[in-house]
Amino acid sequence: MPVLDHPRGPALLDAVATLLREVLQPQLQGNAAFQARVAANAVDLAAREMRLGPAADAAAADRLQALLQHRGPPDALATDLALAIRSGAIDDQDPALRAHLWASTLDKLAIDQPSYAPYRRAVQLRADPAQPTPE
Repeated sequence: MPVLDHPRGPALLDAVATLLREVLQPQLQGNAAFQARVAANAVDLAAREMRLGPAADAAAADRLQALLQHRGPPDALATDLALAIRSGAIDDQDPALRAHLWASTLDKLAIDQPSYAPYRRAVQLRADPAQPTPE
């Protein structure tokens, strides 16, 4: 059982987004209503970042370490990967590289744009690869 039993960051941000979207925005008009919607979307994004970001970062670091065959800080690993691709040490058609880039893209979209239709379709296909792809 967690030591802290009060609402945590993501739950607090969810409450703020709900307040902005369901209570305040309907009472506002014009630019103020638009700004409330923008603020609610930003709060939603921050909550998703808190929920999903640490696991996405850890998975990316693991993939980078496997590709590069060494450890290091995530930013340094990303730089090392770019240098390895530029120098030809890692082929840009390498299946492991492509898998890393695809997984990183999906992780970023899960945080930034989870309702983006192509992202949702990619997640659906990943869950059920037997589904036919659209022509």
